[in-house]
Amino acid sequence: MNFLAHIYLSFNDKEITIGNFIADSIRANKFDHLPINVQKGIKLHRHIDTYTDTHPIPKISSKRLHANYSHYSRVIVDIYYDHFLAKNWSKYSDMPLDVFVDQFYDLLEDNYEILPIGIKKMMPYMITDNWIFNYSIMDGIARVLNGMNRRTNNKSKMNFAIIDLEEHYEAFEAEFTEFFEELITFSKQKYTSLISIK
Repeated sequence: MNFLAHIYLSFNDKEITIGNFIADSIRANKFDHLPINVQKGIKLHRHIDTYTDTHPIPKISSKRLHANYSHYSRVIVDIYYDHFLAKNWSKYSDMPLDVFVDQFYDLLEDNYEILPIGIKKMMPYMITDNWIFNYSIMDGIARVLNGMNRRTNNKSKMNFAIIDLEEHYEAFEAEFTEFFEELITFSKQKYTSLISIK
């Protein structure tokens, strides 16, 4: 899953949210310098990723893209799924998406000192261009895919994946909806288990 899903699946726990968000910037187990609940957020992120990578529904979504994008297909599906979460946000949260995202940006700024350097470098662009809120619109997703393609030196051709999203929109959305309900249940169980550990 991508940024928005990991933030949402932190269940409004601030330290868990920080860990869940920064996890991809943390190598191996080099996080024992961080607050204990931030560490638990990193672990929750990794549980979510493992569950997603082994679940049959995202595999179906990824397979639809594999011929054109090879191993980048899973990354593209993560971005698509964040789009559907943002687009259908009111089904999953009583808080408006713009408020939720603004509170998250404030949380990052409040915890700036403990963020990995890569996150610190990315933050100004993320906040100025409001990446996470803009997942809700197709233009926002197109910009994300273009940016990802540039990061691969145009090898991934991920910029063209907006066309695949448009062509198979209903199928991807149905797959997201079915999968995300299961992922919420799984993540709540993992969250509860992690925070109960002293």
